[in-house]
Amino acid sequence: MATVYTKSVEIVEVSPRDGLQNEKVPVGTDDKLGLIAKAIDAGVRRIEVTSFVNPRAVPQMADADAVCAGLPDRDDVTYIGLVMNQRGADRALATGRIDQLGAVCVATDTFAMRNQGQTSDGSVEAAKAIIETAREAGKTAQATIAASFGCPFEGEVAEGRVIEMARAVAEAGPVEIALADTIGVGNPAHVTRLIAGVKSVVGDIPIRVHFHNTRGTGLANVWAAILAGASNIDASIGGLGGCPFAPGAAGNVATEDVQYMLERAGIETGLDLAKLIETNAWLAPIMGKQLPAMVAKSGGFPAPHNQEKELA
Repeated sequence: MATVYTKSVEIVEVSPRDGLQNEKVPVGTDDKLGLIAKAIDAGVRRIEVTSFVNPRAVPQMADADAVCAGLPDRDDVTYIGLVMNQRGADRALATGRIDQLGAVCVATDTFAMRNQGQTSDGSVEAAKAIIETAREAGKTAQATIAASFGCPFEGEVAEGRVIEMARAVAEAGPVEIALADTIGVGNPAHVTRLIAGVKSVVGDIPIRVHFHNTRGTGLANVWAAILAGASNIDASIGGLGGCPFAPGAAGNVATEDVQYMLERAGIETGLDLAKLIETNAWLAPIMGKQLPAMVAKSGGFPAPHNQEKELA
């Protein structure tokens, strides 16, 4: 009997924020806006455009307000701003351009202290307050549980801990809850179990997943998440990404690679692979390096007619 799975998945593009935040090469505001525009042209409809954090801690995000000021006027695109605390939420809302706040809570105390200067429980309460702030402002909010699959400082994270955090966050009414493999230590079996556990306590709230490909399991984890019922996938054009506060957190799963895998499996993403590959080629010189995404190196399949000639 054939396996039955979803017919469509939403890919949330995170390259302007998570993709760039840990890069040493400074990326100008105009190039960030160019990346956002190209992602929209490729079909992306939800984009994490920036984060409202202390610029001394994350210099790459120092131009958050300028990025927001330059965002294209698109009623069909949701602009997400990542915020860690009330001050960040207030800054994001003050721009008048952020449609959705992205709150973050962290599964371990050590990482939470390094990431946000508070305990894990404190980060849950902060996330709940951010969700309420967004609601009062007529906006939406979602919450990500960072280090859901493992912590760079404390090692293994109990699945029960993540499930209880999801239960607590769900009480605030976010539009979705994301499970983040911040350092890329997850595996498909772990993904399947954890999503099942979280779904059992959050009711109808959708589950989003955020995977880093640090150890080569990113795409396998995406597939396991979809089979387990995740409806939204974070991805980054080129496979860029990392966390300044999480040693060893290599790049996100690449948007090109996720799109290719899903579309070949008959799952619609709404994204144009050729345009994603073009954006990769545009972004690589700006970053001064070849980007990790695999499909951009080999191209899609079946190959377009002009690509067949080039390979001949």
